Amino acid sequence: MVHVLVYGVLFFILVMLVIMTYQFHHLEKNNLEGSDASKQNIGLSQGFIYTSLVLTIIVMATYTWYLVKGTPYEGHLMEWLNIIVRLMHITFGIAWIGASFYFVFLENALNRTENVRDELAGNLWEVHGGGFYYLEKYKVAPKTLPKHLHWFKYEAYFTWISGFSLLFVVYYFNAKAMLIDSTVLDMSAAAAVGIGVGSFIVGWIAYDLLCKSALIKKPLAFALVGFALLTGFAYFYAHVFNARAAYIHFGAMIGSLMAANVFFVIIPAQKAMVAAAKTGQPVDPAYGKKALARSLHNNYFTLPVLFVMISNHFPSTFGHQYSWAVLAAISLGTAGVKHYLNLKEKGKYNVYILPASVLLLLAVSFVTAPAKPGECKETVSFTQVNTIIQKRCVSCHSAQPTDDVYTAAPNGVKYDTPEDIVKKKDLIMQRVVITKTMPQNNKTGITPEERDLLRCWIEQGASTK
Repeated sequence: MVHVLVYGVLFFILVMLVIMTYQFHHLEKNNLEGSDASKQNIGLSQGFIYTSLVLTIIVMATYTWYLVKGTPYEGHLMEWLNIIVRLMHITFGIAWIGASFYFVFLENALNRTENVRDELAGNLWEVHGGGFYYLEKYKVAPKTLPKHLHWFKYEAYFTWISGFSLLFVVYYFNAKAMLIDSTVLDMSAAAAVGIGVGSFIVGWIAYDLLCKSALIKKPLAFALVGFALLTGFAYFYAHVFNARAAYIHFGAMIGSLMAANVFFVIIPAQKAMVAAAKTGQPVDPAYGKKALARSLHNNYFTLPVLFVMISNHFPSTFGHQYSWAVLAAISLGTAGVKHYLNLKEKGKYNVYILPASVLLLLAVSFVTAPAKPGECKETVSFTQVNTIIQKRCVSCHSAQPTDDVYTAAPNGVKYDTPEDIVKKKDLIMQRVVITKTMPQNNKTGITPEERDLLRCWIEQGASTK
């Protein structure tokens, strides 16, 4: 009865907040001619309501998790939370990165010389979707601001919120299984979560101080120091968390820098410019320069972050002995590709950047190639292989898992029948033999000798005899 009452109260609050969003939207439409103060109050109220909506949903999800914790429904709930939050994160991330790519393209491709009015920094004609578009960028601000001014910020905010939530769903709620590797660093779940979240704050402080230093006026030196800083974080994460979690935290740290750039620098600068323009005061162009610099940083961060988002599917990267160096090299290579594209949009062609970036990425693939295997001295039977699989793998990879974390087979991979095992032989070779990233954190204690037996069986044709 208590649970029903709690859900009833939370659902009632949720409905009231949704109704209030419509009311404030209607109020905003009817207040187009109102004072700036009243518009600001409406905006703040809307922000409060949206925040309350998100918090209410989080409370409902947390309470549900509390109720099902330790029951067969816990794994099912976590899987669906993973699906929902991940879909939100991808959707908002596409919107944010798409806007970043587009506006940097606009900045790079502007016509700045031909028939450009004095008040403009440039203009651009475009054709897309069957229509023609004409865009103008002002050097500072127009003499009269329009009534409707679109702000690009919520894409960044909701990408970060959904990503941070996903970090909890996948890694922090199951810290012992998904975050901590006792062979790397043995610590409590609370300590691991604290280190993860705290590292994002430290990362922002270090990066922000770097942006405010004299190095910001020396792009090459700034880039080198910034890359060294990121490499330091990659090294740190690889020596604190398990390999997969280390990569994700590296991406989450960079994503946090990007979101903080929007929240602490870009949007405040734009608000200051809008406020000055509305009151007829001279607009300080330094605001725009700072915002543009941070936007460009975000633009270069995007490809390394996108790689991290998909890296968990490629254990040859995070499973390498020097996973932090692999991560740093791939980040540098992808950022180099983005730099080439940015120069190309400006009409500048650099002969070396793209080939150097591609060669670096190819070098990483060469370095991460598996070592030459040892000789198989005897024929390995399926009975031997099945014994290893049943002992080390089926606690998770089964139709009826017995693992204390996974109540459903991860990624649908099951080893219940000989056919299931043979069908996944390539996956077994990659994850169990070459990269040694399965079992997760070697939870079931598979031995090097057992890995060699699996390798020999696969190399000998993966027979069921």
